Amino acid sequence: MRSLPLPLALTARLTPVAVLACAGWALSSGPAAPSADGHRTARETPTGPASAPSSTQVSKTYAAAPAPCTSVPVATLKSLVPGAKAAGKEIPSTDTKLRRTCSWNALKGYAYRWLDVSFEITGSDQEAKKEYEQRVTEKSGGGAVPGLGDTGYSVVNLTTEDKQQTREGVVMAQVSNALVIVTYNGSDFDTKKAPDTDEINKGAIQAAKAAVAALQGSASG
Repeated sequence: MRSLPLPLALTARLTPVAVLACAGWALSSGPAAPSADGHRTARETPTGPASAPSSTQVSKTYAAAPAPCTSVPVATLKSLVPGAKAAGKEIPSTDTKLRRTCSWNALKGYAYRWLDVSFEITGSDQEAKKEYEQRVTEKSGGGAVPGLGDTGYSVVNLTTEDKQQTREGVVMAQVSNALVIVTYNGSDFDTKKAPDTDEINKGAIQAAKAAVAALQGSASG
């Protein structure tokens, strides 16, 4: 069997999504400024709790990103990325508590497949919703995925470089204050054609459903 080099765009395509701005995730939890007459205020509120917060603290369902490389069942991985090592490869992150990504890729025969699963944790449901909506806008042309997290979306695109086609599907889901992002793509280096849209879309959604289940399990556990 002849060995074909991977196109430069595929071998270098994985650049982790930039980490969400830390300023957008910071919660305001500091105490309120003291009054001008702290002693008199303390005497006038004898029944109030001594350490009562000055404002309502945001409750977060997810405090940290779960392990991404165990988020997809081995049987699913073998189906989506034939020949890939089940352990996957976790991508370095500047803050693994807030963002973690695992990647699987393999060339079996002439068929190439690549799968990424990412978890991102924000400071609140509202922040996650805003980030989700912004990313959906950036990747327009797709459609909703019913039953995936609080809200889900998928889009598939075809690119061609040096006559080699690559089809990529992206699925995003908001789950409370977390985002789940799955990228799945494929090429055939013999025919130069890409897999069907349906194959890529269904594969990405299958991985996303597994990842959402893993995220939800991390909270209950």
